Amino acid sequence: MNYLVLSSSVALLLMAGKQIDSGRQTTYEMPAQPVMCHTDYPDGSMNAFANDPAFWALHPSPLPLAYKAMGEEVRFATPDGKDAGAYVIKAKKKSKKWLFVYQEWWGLNDYIRREADTFYGDLNGEVNVLALDMYDGRSTTNPQEAGQIMSSVKQERLESIINGASAFAGKKAKIANVGWCFGGGLSLQSALLNGKKSIGAVMYYGMPVRDIERLKTLKCDVLGLFATEERISKQVIEEFAANMKTAGKKLEYRIFNGVHGFANPSNPKHDPELTKEAYALAIAYLKGKFKVG
Repeated sequence: MNYLVLSSSVALLLMAGKQIDSGRQTTYEMPAQPVMCHTDYPDGSMNAFANDPAFWALHPSPLPLAYKAMGEEVRFATPDGKDAGAYVIKAKKKSKKWLFVYQEWWGLNDYIRREADTFYGDLNGEVNVLALDMYDGRSTTNPQEAGQIMSSVKQERLESIINGASAFAGKKAKIANVGWCFGGGLSLQSALLNGKKSIGAVMYYGMPVRDIERLKTLKCDVLGLFATEERISKQVIEEFAANMKTAGKKLEYRIFNGVHGFANPSNPKHDPELTKEAYALAIAYLKGKFKVG
């Protein structure tokens, strides 16, 4: 079993896995004794799991997808002097309502674009939907490479992309956020960074921010859709709930009886029934925030 000590200096017990190929599927043989790693991770980051073979196993490689997206690719400036990319579907009529969609650890792929289109349709085309490219053009279908990319992205760059997207949406934008896994944590961080523009955040099994002083700056409530797992565990979730209460902020959450990634758009082994249940909660929450019938 893996253990995670959630503090500013994280002590992670990783199982050093040996890959086994049976000819039909790849599995990982775990040794009896874990390997200790001492590393500092940003608050709310999932980098602690990036090199864990057991975590890779929860993310089956996405199947090829031929999808004709509704929207278009855009570029916008970021505060660090660079620019960033995103996929956008503009509202049918000019609108200040924006939904920021945050990718899984694979990167911005057609599964995320399709999910963005689904949100757009279910929000009746009244909301601008922006799926941000948090990897600056990189994407993969290999779990090990996904972990490497995720852990290589600097927190400062992630925040700069979010801040650039906020500026792209406009000074008077009303922004809600949604994301899965890596993107679930970014959904909460986006709500924090967007300040008074924020109207809501949906976290699908993302790592919570633990800093109560940061949580006190949150200007919206949060919907958490969590899995039954050992990393972002019930203990971690309940601590998050307690921290939100201490910070004077509202958190509604549900822990589903499914593994991490059960509703990931790119997951070929996702749980259809739990995905449907979680999406019903997510879209009802977002319709309420955007006042969409």
